[in-house]
This record gives sequence, C-alpha cells and structure tokens, in this order.
Amino acid sequence: MIFSYDGHAPAFPPVIGPVLIARGLTVRYPGAAEPALKEFSLSVPAGARVALVGSNGAGKSTFLKAAAGLLPVESGELEVFGLPVGGCRCRVAYLPQQPEIDWRFPVTVEDLVLTGRDAHLGWFRRPGSADRLRVRRALERVGLAALGPRPIHELSGGQRQRALIARSLTQEADLLLLDEPLNAVDAETRFSFGELLAGLCREGKTVVMATHHLGGSGEEADRAVYLSDGHESDAPCEHPEVPA
Repeated sequence: MIFSYDGHAPAFPPVIGPVLIARGLTVRYPGAAEPALKEFSLSVPAGARVALVGSNGAGKSTFLKAAAGLLPVESGELEVFGLPVGGCRCRVAYLPQQPEIDWRFPVTVEDLVLTGRDAHLGWFRRPGSADRLRVRRALERVGLAALGPRPIHELSGGQRQRALIARSLTQEADLLLLDEPLNAVDAETRFSFGELLAGLCREGKTVVMATHHLGGSGEEADRAVYLSDGHESDAPCEHPEVPA
C-alpha cells in the first residue's frame, strides 16, 4: 500500500487500460447474511462518465465504497489505476451521500477545500502559498470563487456539492466516486453540475456516479450500468406497454 505522508505525492506509473476494473466482485457488509454485491464486473476507461443506476439496495453505494477502500472484497478482483484498492488513495475521491461534515463548524469554504491537500502535506507540513493557489483555482473551476471566504454553513445544497468537488480537485484526484450527488438539488444546479462533470471528463478525469434514474438534467453519462439486488440487470424499458 502506498501512502503519501512524506510531504510529496508518490509517482505512479502510467496506467495502460481501464482506470477501474471489477471482475466477479462480491462484497458483503460486516455481519450481513447476504452479500450486497454479487459477482459484479465493470471496466471503466479513463475520461469516462459512468452512471450506476438502480433503486435503494441495488448495490450502487456498495460498489463505490468498495472502490474507495471502505468495504472489504469478499471475492473477485478490484483494481484502481492498475493497483489493488488503497494503492493510490490520493488519486481517488469518494463523495458519499451524507458526507461526514458538520456544516455548522466555524470554517470557511476555502478551509474546507484546503483539506484536500492533506494527503500531500503529511502530518507535520503546513499548507503553503502553492497549496492555497490550488484552492483558489479549484474554487474558480467550480464557480465558487466569490464564496471562498464565507463560512460553510451559508452554502446551499448544490454549493456544498461543488465545494466537495473543489476539494477533490485540490487533492489532485483523477477518479471521482460520487454517491447520489444530485439528490435534493434544483434543476438549474443539476444542469450546471452536469456541465462541470462533463468538463472534468474532457480533461481526463474519470467519474463513476450512482443515481436512481437517468434522463434528468445533469445525469448524462457515457455509459449506464443498471443494478438490481446486487447484480447487473437489463435497462428498464423506456416506453413500457400499457395493458388494456
């Protein structure tokens, strides 16, 4: 396992092939009788935007947590950037449905985004001017430059998501694992967030996003993978026949 606590990001070899690969992946929550993900396979190329689509309990969040190294793999294979999970943590950013952030905590948006540099700074090195420049550029990239000095409790739901994306950019993450990022946001925010993700993918970032359904603004994807009861399933019929 590679850690970047010496104050410098590790130098990773270039990845030839998919960024994220799962082969026959089975994942079980500790103490659960049945696996939450069963014999699941997926290959995600660099720069792609992949949507995991399904209802609650389908296995979407389980896969993202496993790819982020938060759940152990029971069987099968899972590789990120050609390495076992955990081998390149600073290149992977995971945004859960309910981030463990106290939005009432008295810090600014800039302070929150600056925490993305922690993996590169190590335990003892303090952020410098170069790190703060990365923060400002990331906030500009997500359209929050004017809100940097404000306390985080003033952010709306959509702005919070943008701030978390900015944090992943300061982390220099190349793979974004997003769990239902468009929940409880308005149509305008969905559209602008979708444009942001599309722009990041054009720059070579890779996005794997869980969602309940496709078709709404901001939910476009290069590929949709449908899950049901922990398995990949067929796409639902777009125009089901109505029985007489």
